[in-house]
Amino acid sequence: MIYVVRHGETEWNAINKVLGRTDIPLNAKGMEQAQELARSLKDLKIDIFLCSPLCRARQTADAIANETGVRYKTDNRLIEQDFGRFEGINRFDEEYQKAKREYFARYPGGESFFDLAARVFPLIKELDGANALLVTHGGICRVIRNYFEDMGNEEFVQFSQENCEVRMYVNQAGTE
Repeated sequence: MIYVVRHGETEWNAINKVLGRTDIPLNAKGMEQAQELARSLKDLKIDIFLCSPLCRARQTADAIANETGVRYKTDNRLIEQDFGRFEGINRFDEEYQKAKREYFARYPGGESFFDLAARVFPLIKELDGANALLVTHGGICRVIRNYFEDMGNEEFVQFSQENCEVRMYVNQAGTE
């Protein structure tokens, strides 16, 4: 089983700014979310615990590690998508929303969804058969969901995993 967690809330999440590689911490609400999440996972059997190297993911993973006693490793493949020149703009910006629907095109100065899949899908295959906990970001959560579940174009674009939400996926041999 793969358990996928999106980090707790940051100030940029709260005000709907596009947040990719900018390394900002959790806000007070995000810290509370991480603590609540950690308590809910305290009895989870975890073989592999990985997280993005960005501080908001590490703070969320720290809360889980403190509660469960399971230590994590950072993995650069779980870092958020590079949104290039859209970093820090309003999430509802028309130009950003248009660019978001061009899956194979890179954001100007950043990555495409195809780039994300190229780094995340091999990681998922490596975790085959393990109980893995991944603490990551919204864009990565979208790509992981797409690995396990067919999604139409608009469903893919609209998908959003909430801060500190956990989603579970069965990861077994033969999963493509």
